[in-house]
Amino acid sequence: MAEKFLEDFRPGEVLRHWPGRTIRDFDNTWFTLLTMNTNPLHFDEHYAAQTQHGRCLVVGTLVFAIVVGMSVKDVSENCIANLDYEFVKHLGPTFAGDTIYAETEIL
Repeated sequence: MAEKFLEDFRPGEVLRHWPGRTIRDFDNTWFTLLTMNTNPLHFDEHYAAQTQHGRCLVVGTLVFAIVVGMSVKDVSENCIANLDYEFVKHLGPTFAGDTIYAETEIL
């Protein structure tokens, strides 16, 4: 994809970000440490095994951070900053080993 600047974007345009990103267990562990997230659902397998999902969940804000990073090349690399996120949809639980794919719709 060619470099895009603000005037190159069109409302309704959908940008599919590639490549995807497989989240590893160590990604989630480091993120819980960096953000001081103390919820055992994200790092205590014994505890998580007793919850509805039966295993540790990846921290939702890690998923969001990865998706934002995936979008940089297509959306904001030639800008000073992203201006807004109108909607962020995290459609289900994410586990270590899952691969994330993302897209952006230009509003």
